[in-house]
Amino acid sequence: MAAALSLTCTAPVDAALFALTPRDRDEAVRAGRRSVIDDQWGGEWRVNGGSGEAVMVMTPFHRLALAARNSAFQDRELKPRDIESVLKDQEGKLVFWVTLRGGRVDFARYYAPALLARQQELKASFAQNERTALRGDDGQFTARCVYVFSAEGVDPKATVTLLVRDVEAKVVAKFTVDLASMR
Repeated sequence: MAAALSLTCTAPVDAALFALTPRDRDEAVRAGRRSVIDDQWGGEWRVNGGSGEAVMVMTPFHRLALAARNSAFQDRELKPRDIESVLKDQEGKLVFWVTLRGGRVDFARYYAPALLARQQELKASFAQNERTALRGDDGQFTARCVYVFSAEGVDPKATVTLLVRDVEAKVVAKFTVDLASMR
């Protein structure tokens, strides 16, 4: 019985993976394929901010696992070139898919992200803010934004803080992310 359990358990999480070894790649593909039967999958990389706001941390491991999950839903295998393609622009980066709420359709248009890591504020290498947010039943608008930061100098075992500021440099959203709790 113990041998069967050891085959299904994953290695303990102790740090985000910004670059994947061949073994990490294999584990990400296995985790993604297994996830099709797990309704709770993905929680490792999700941070809720309240009021419908959330951030999905897209580490290279998570991105590859997500690709494997999607291919499993389509009943197809990921080929080595597919894996390389998925990871090509992902490794060495920390990507945040952020869901924000506001009162106007264009509320997020000029938002500026920053990452606090090791008492240092890092600027995003790429920021894509949704210009036309979707109106919800409650009258509020939901924007989905993508923010990319270099992982260089970011401790994969640290807790970092993603700040989103408006044009007046006022913090409109703040997410605390424990990188040690995700792969």
